[in-house]
Amino acid sequence: MLTKQISYDQQITEDGIINVREITRVFEDGKELSKSYHRHAVTPLDSVVNEADRTKLIASAIYTPEFVAEYKAKIAVKEEKPIK
Repeated sequence: MLTKQISYDQQITEDGIINVREITRVFEDGKELSKSYHRHAVTPLDSVVNEADRTKLIASAIYTPEFVAEYKAKIAVKEEKPIK
C-alpha cells in the first residue's frame, strides 16, 4: 500500500523571516520509496493563511504589530540606499 507523508521544518532568521521546508515522503508497505523537498520563505508582511499550523503559530508569536513596523522600517531604509 502506498502512503504519502508531509512534514515541515522551520527556521527563523535574525530579520524574522521564517524559512519553511516541506518534506514529502512516499512509502510502500512501510519502506520509503522517495523523499522530496520544497522550500519557501514567509516574511512579516506575508499572509500565513495557507501555511502549516506550526508556521502559523510561529508567525503569530513573533509577528507582533511592533515587530512588523520595525521590519517595514528596515525595508524602507534598504530601499533608500543607492546600489553601487
